[in-house]
Amino acid sequence: MRVKCVLCDKIETIDSDTLQAKQLRNRPIHTYMCKSCNERIAENTKKRIATGKFHLYRSPVKKDDWVE
Repeated sequence: MRVKCVLCDKIETIDSDTLQAKQLRNRPIHTYMCKSCNERIAENTKKRIATGKFHLYRSPVKKDDWVE
């Protein structure tokens, strides 16, 4: 399967039988990022977290009394 990176527009080939290929076929909201772009974003995110000014807002986990 041929895929195109959403950031750098590089075209790559991935195996059509992988889970990632299935997600890209069945759910158009899923996008593909090449390995180099993915690593670059991960590295920059780690740098931002290290500054201490990066806040990741997540909803609080609610504990259900009925389920243990």
